[in-house]
Amino acid sequence: MSKSKETFNKKEKEKKRLKKKQEKVEKMQERKANAGKAKSLEDMMAYIDENGNLSSTPPDPKKKKVFNHEDMNTGVPVRMEEDAERQGVVDFFNDAKGYGFIKDAITKQSVFVHANQLSEAIKENDRVSFQTERGPKGMNAIQVKKLK
Repeated sequence: MSKSKETFNKKEKEKKRLKKKQEKVEKMQERKANAGKAKSLEDMMAYIDENGNLSSTPPDPKKKKVFNHEDMNTGVPVRMEEDAERQGVVDFFNDAKGYGFIKDAITKQSVFVHANQLSEAIKENDRVSFQTERGPKGMNAIQVKKLK
């Protein structure tokens, strides 16, 4: 008499396959049972609470916030003009790599600066004057001079 060709692993795989098939049949029967029941509008509604999260309950009217549309900034950020003499403070500068960032005094935007554009050595927290030009990744500071 020959030995059975079914190994333990094959039996386990067959059990898993039958279990998945049974679960699929059960889900199908559940869907058929619930197909005739129509959901009401209240069951389908979703609300957003004061924190921006989805909720099934309507928000509390007492927590309602009123916004003035003039106060909202929906446009493009302020664009820096090129060729205007600007002043700012060196926010970060890495001497080893030769680059850093200057925080513009007026717009508070960071402007990239490279060591090739310096007239003299700068370090962090130095006040500088500079001009800007558009680079491939944003505004770059050129003709950077240290202020006394």
